[in-house]
Amino acid sequence: MPATPHVEKHFTGSETVRDIVIGMSDGLTVPFALAAGLTGAVASTGIVVTAGFAEIAAGSIAMGLGGYLAAKSEMNHYEAERRRESHECEIVPEKEEEEVAAVLRDFGMSETELVPVVKAIRSDRKRWVDFMMRFELGLEQPDPRRARQSAFTIALSYIVGGLVPLASYIFIKDIQTALYASVVMTLIALFFFGFVKGHFTGISKFKSGFQTTLIGGLAAAAAFGIARAIA
Repeated sequence: MPATPHVEKHFTGSETVRDIVIGMSDGLTVPFALAAGLTGAVASTGIVVTAGFAEIAAGSIAMGLGGYLAAKSEMNHYEAERRRESHECEIVPEKEEEEVAAVLRDFGMSETELVPVVKAIRSDRKRWVDFMMRFELGLEQPDPRRARQSAFTIALSYIVGGLVPLASYIFIKDIQTALYASVVMTLIALFFFGFVKGHFTGISKFKSGFQTTLIGGLAAAAAFGIARAIA
């Protein structure tokens, strides 16, 4: 009988999920805190919406720029370490060869087994440096498009998250009613966001939803308290 093909399913979008989490979490909590804080200080929902949009614009730009710079720093670090490792393979090849052997010993290879493997790795400079970067330093080459993608993902997630607590102020004219609706909508959004995050990361979806709601709710409550105290 033909064997059933073995298909491994691994989640490979962890960096994108991390960016969405960063952007969405701040987007849900910071504009909510601003809107809730202003609710006790102004009488018009229009003022809250205007201030909220200004905060979303500034926050998304700042968060996106932060993601871009972080990704660029990661790329610069990788390139600097790769240049250093390549230089060491050139000037102290015996030392680098022993480091390859040490890595292979950690995988349980005997001295007899590792000799031809070390020789094969050393025979190709790029392969040699790739091996040292991955198994000695634990560094994977970042995607060169990562900086732009990270900036866009974080900024867009912030905007989407920020629109949730502001939506009630856009459609409801009574400012107190808008506040109550904003609280409910933000908590629902936090749960849904955590639920989806759990689906993609492979953990319990309901547990992830409740955790995200609790943590995000506490953060929003703390920010709300500070905003109201200042206002």
